Amino acid sequence: MSDLKLVIFDVDGTLVDSQADILGAMQAAFDLAGMPVPERDTVLSIVGLSLPEAMARLAPNQDSATQARMVEAYKQRYATLRRQTGAEGSPLYPGLREVLDRLHGQDDILLGIATGKSRRGLDALLHSHGITRLFVTTQVADTHPSKPHPAMLYAALDAAGLEAEQAVMIGDTTYDMDMAQAAGVPFIGVTWGYHDASALHRAARVVSDAAALEIAILDVLEGRA
Repeated sequence: MSDLKLVIFDVDGTLVDSQADILGAMQAAFDLAGMPVPERDTVLSIVGLSLPEAMARLAPNQDSATQARMVEAYKQRYATLRRQTGAEGSPLYPGLREVLDRLHGQDDILLGIATGKSRRGLDALLHSHGITRLFVTTQVADTHPSKPHPAMLYAALDAAGLEAEQAVMIGDTTYDMDMAQAAGVPFIGVTWGYHDASALHRAARVVSDAAALEIAILDVLEGRA
């Protein structure tokens, strides 16, 4: 078995705080449907799901055609906000860039992404932060079932040529945790995201800052969880 290890990150609520753009785009989606936008915590609770699945949960009484139009309104508004705000609209959480750089600098560690974002959205975000080159595999909602289905993790492992026990998943939501468990990949939860830390009860570790995250990643990869 290879000595390589794969560290797979969720994006929204884990690497970047994108809530301002998410809430703004969701406002546009609900305006289109003539509905009041749900409360902030309700909107953030679905972050991590693919957009059609998220919209179905937030607007369950709308027919599928209306939900599809809401999804498109969300995408258009999000793209507009991204062009207007750039990296500032979805800033990296404190210390995360340094953690990514140090992990990337280790010869035996590969980095990946498994996100509910679209390919267009993820590529634009990574480019805005200048971190595209750090990741050997980036799995998005366009080509996989929504989290917590494990398809994205299976694809990331296949791309890296590694097994589940050679990887770790980092995320802020129960969707990330459940996806990791379904794929047999250890999971580290972060407290700075969009789900309450108490919900991440099946995580190997739950951490509250970047320094603790880096230590936890290395510990889990070395079997010290």
